[in-house]
Amino acid sequence: MFTPSRRPQAGTTTTPAIRSSPLDAEDLRGRVRSEIERFLAAQTEVLAEVSDDCAPLVRYVADLMSGGKRLRPAFCYWAWRAAGAPNGPAVLAAATALEFLQAAALVHDDIMDASDTRRGAPSMHRRFAALHTANRWDSDAEQFGMSAAVLAGDLCLTWSDALFSGSGLPPAALARGRGVFDRMRIQLMGGQYLDLVDQAGAGRDRRGALERARRVAHFKSAKYTVEHPLLLGGHLAGAGSGVLERFSAFGLPLGEAFQLRDDLLGVFGDPARTGKPAGDDLREGKRTALIALTVERATDVQKKVLQALLGDRSLPAADIDVLREVIADTGAPVAVERMIDELVERARTALDTTDLEAAGHAVLLALAEAATDRSL
Repeated sequence: MFTPSRRPQAGTTTTPAIRSSPLDAEDLRGRVRSEIERFLAAQTEVLAEVSDDCAPLVRYVADLMSGGKRLRPAFCYWAWRAAGAPNGPAVLAAATALEFLQAAALVHDDIMDASDTRRGAPSMHRRFAALHTANRWDSDAEQFGMSAAVLAGDLCLTWSDALFSGSGLPPAALARGRGVFDRMRIQLMGGQYLDLVDQAGAGRDRRGALERARRVAHFKSAKYTVEHPLLLGGHLAGAGSGVLERFSAFGLPLGEAFQLRDDLLGVFGDPARTGKPAGDDLREGKRTALIALTVERATDVQKKVLQALLGDRSLPAADIDVLREVIADTGAPVAVERMIDELVERARTALDTTDLEAAGHAVLLALAEAATDRSL
C-alpha cells in the first residue's frame, strides 16, 4: 500500500528564528492564537447585546479556531517581513484576519461535503444539531444545524473583514492591500463553486480531467493558501512590482503542491493527523489530480471498480481499502509525489532569485518545505 513520503527538510538556508517549525519563528503561532482570543472576546460582548442565546456562535467558532496550522497568516506575515517591513501588532492583526476567512471556508465546506468531523471534533453543523437535540427544541435538528452553521460561517467572513480593517495599519497600507484581500475572497468562492460543478459532472466535457482538477486547485487552494497571503503581506508592506511578481512565482506552484499533498492525505492520510475520517474524499467523489491520474492510468477492470465505488457516501471501510489499492496500483500516487517535488523546486528557485530581507526569506523557504511535507 502506498504511504505518502516525508520530504526531507532543506538544509541550505537557516535562521536562528526557526526552531521546531517555521510557524513558531518569532512565536507567530502563539501570537495569532492570542489575537484570535482577544478579538473573539470582544465579539462575545457585541453578540450579548442581541441575546445570551448567541453565545454558542462564538464558542463553537472559538473551538474550531483553537486548532490549525496558521499557515495563511504565516505567509502573509513573513512576506511583510521579507519585504523589509518591521514586526508589530498591526500587521499581526491583519494577517490573523486570514484565519477567520479560513474558518468560514471550513464551516461552509463541511456543510457542502456533509462532513461529520473537522480537526478531530464534530463539524460545526453537527455541533449545532447536537445542541438542538440536547435541548429538545422543535423542528428538525439537522436543518437547524446546517442553518446555524451557515450563520457561523457568515460571521467568520464578517469578522475577517472587521479584523483586517481595524488592524491598526495606516490607511494607505490598508488601501494597498484591499484589492488582494477582496480578490482572494471572491476567487476562493469561485474555486469552491467550480469544485461543486465538477463533482456534479457539469464541466467534464469542456477540458481534460487532470486540467480541471488542477484548475480547481489553482483557485480553491493555491492562490488562497499561499499566493494571495504572500501578495497581501507584500502590498501591505509597500513592496515593489519585482518582489510582488516573485511572490506570485513562488506562491502559485507552492500552493498547488500544498493541494496535491492534501489530495494524498485525503486518501492515504492518518486521521490522527488530518482530523477527518480516512477515505472521506473517496466517499465524496472529489475529482482531484490524484483521481484524474488514477482514471487515466487504470485498466478496464480498475475503471469499473472506480465507477462502482467512487462517490458512494455510504462506502464501508473495506471498500475504501479496495479503492486505495486500485489507486496505488495505477502508480498515480507516485506521479503526484513527483509533481509535488517539481512544483516545490520551481517555487524555491523563484524565491531564490529575489533580493529579500534575510530572515523573512529564510522562513518563507522553510515554510515551503514544511507546508508540502505537512510536518507543521
